[in-house]
Amino acid sequence: MSHTATPVAGRRPGEAAASPTASIGALLVLLTGIFITTLDFFIVNVAIPDIQTDLGAGATAIQWVVAGFGLALGSALITGGRLGDLAGRRRMYALGLAVFTAASLACGLAPSSGTLIAARVVQGLAAALLMPQVLGIINGVFTGEARAKAFTAYGLAMGLGGVFGQLIGGVLIQANLFGTGWRSIFLINVPVGVVTLALIRRTVPPQPRTQPRTTGTRLDVTGTVLVTLGLVALVLPLIEGRRLGWPTWTWASLAASAVLLAAFVLSQRRSSAPLVAPSLFREPAFRVGSGLALVYTLAMASFFLYLALYLQQGRGLSALESGLLFVALGAGYFAASTRATAIAARLGRQVLALGAAVQAAGCLLLLAETGHAIGWLIPGLALVGAGMGFVLAPLSALVLAGVTDRHAASAAGVLSTAQQVGNALGVALVGIVFYGALGEVADAFRASLFPVMAFCGVTAALAQLLPKR
Repeated sequence: MSHTATPVAGRRPGEAAASPTASIGALLVLLTGIFITTLDFFIVNVAIPDIQTDLGAGATAIQWVVAGFGLALGSALITGGRLGDLAGRRRMYALGLAVFTAASLACGLAPSSGTLIAARVVQGLAAALLMPQVLGIINGVFTGEARAKAFTAYGLAMGLGGVFGQLIGGVLIQANLFGTGWRSIFLINVPVGVVTLALIRRTVPPQPRTQPRTTGTRLDVTGTVLVTLGLVALVLPLIEGRRLGWPTWTWASLAASAVLLAAFVLSQRRSSAPLVAPSLFREPAFRVGSGLALVYTLAMASFFLYLALYLQQGRGLSALESGLLFVALGAGYFAASTRATAIAARLGRQVLALGAAVQAAGCLLLLAETGHAIGWLIPGLALVGAGMGFVLAPLSALVLAGVTDRHAASAAGVLSTAQQVGNALGVALVGIVFYGALGEVADAFRASLFPVMAFCGVTAALAQLLPKR
């Protein structure tokens, strides 16, 4: 399988350039979906105190308001990607967005914590159906330099959804639109989702099945069950283990996940219509890039979470005030993302090593700044954001460039799954350091920066294993 020379390589054989006007409209519609689903993964953290008070939710219920979304998302992404290959990506994107919009309305109107948890699980399942189609459609619709720019815009939208989640949530809760309070963080998705749904058919080109009707058209039920159970068995103890003190069942679940995922790999090799084509992993960029994506996200979600805890619990900032500090991180991210494609065209895989090094340098600066006035954190946060921008913006293009259109959505599902599992694993691993540190919250945050820097170092090393050209 051929591999493009750089993220801005030319078209593949037989590809035709898309209309610039249509392409821009399609990209905006696709990125809106990825932005609101990524935003919802992070925005709920800032609303937890108000949700707990309003619904009388206990600690366990509150944990599941957060965990339910992530567990459903991480366990269903590969299946969502395969459904896009089988049934058409535009159709699955629209279905995922419609269900996500309806689930957001249910979250905003939830009368109890149980209803809210159920609606969050449905949100996560809908996001798992939607997200792989975005990368799959971009890979199929755009060509050459336009494809590289579209992948950069994807990374920018995803990153900004994560970076600004806390700020946007704080602003919405502070504004208390129509007296909705915390509910506004979910209800805001409804008009956005409805408008985006109305524009899909007008802007996004039809995405037919990439598999012939005569072969490979059935869903691999055995593979679906094995990978779903395996990922649930992996992600569930990572989410709940630290809070519960790592009881025996968490370790048993992790062991079971290894067995289930090994059985999944074997089933894919024997299946005539595999959920994930084994040939995908014969492409060096995809094989190494998926592992790199997992390792890098160990350093991302964990950094966001423990920074927020440090700012609010260690420095006494409100949700809105701590969210405003994230602007520095977002500014660095935006500036780096807009230059990432041009830099990747010159440096290729080394742009990922550059980003990891810049993020590690930002963490080093934060180590020195945490004992000073709050404003001293801004330079370090800006560097961390810039590092994230240099990695996330070109990552999808570098990993998926050599994947055929036939398997684009499935490959995107695997890549997104690696990132979601990395998020959960990173929070658990860094959490052991954070909560095990002696002293104040500031000491715990400083301790948490060391594993984050280590993950950045491994990311830079893995980048060297990607194809040079």
